[in-house]
Amino acid sequence: MRQLTPPSQLSEAELIDGCLAGSRLMQKHLYDRFSARMMAVCLRYAQTTFEAEDVLQEGFITVFNNLRNFRRECPLEFWIRRIMVNAALRQHRRNAPLVAVSDGGDYPEDLAGEEFTLANYGFEELLGLIQELAPRYRMVFNLFAIEGYGHKEIGEMLGISEGTSKSQYSRARVILKSKVERLDAHRTNGTFRK
Repeated sequence: MRQLTPPSQLSEAELIDGCLAGSRLMQKHLYDRFSARMMAVCLRYAQTTFEAEDVLQEGFITVFNNLRNFRRECPLEFWIRRIMVNAALRQHRRNAPLVAVSDGGDYPEDLAGEEFTLANYGFEELLGLIQELAPRYRMVFNLFAIEGYGHKEIGEMLGISEGTSKSQYSRARVILKSKVERLDAHRTNGTFRK
């Protein structure tokens, strides 16, 4: 009797080759290996868990439909992550006419080059702060600060000018800084109000 390799010990090449051969089990193993990390990516772009789950599903459908085009020049996780970001952008474009950019908050206009750190916060707290941003600000912030795209690329992805991308990123930082300060005040004296 042949011993089966545990899913966690399968190489990327074995997963890919199994999926390309039409193995539903290998598709499940690939999904199980990457879905939690990709859900974290989707949650940063989505406003709700439900929306993130839709993006994740759409992303994995794209992964499985296009796996034959993966050239294996980069890690599989990197390729899947890009697909998830693109799925989130498509979701944003579908919803864009329905949402305003302003979140109605009262924030200072400029950070004047100030830096602030988010290192003292857990994933759930950071995710909550990012999800509270207006959709366009959230997109630009994620694409620039987390994914590492330049403002010119972001402008092309979102159909906005490079200057608008820079402006919206700056505004997102101002809003996040203000939210972090309020969260810090809550931690210090328990008087936080959203």
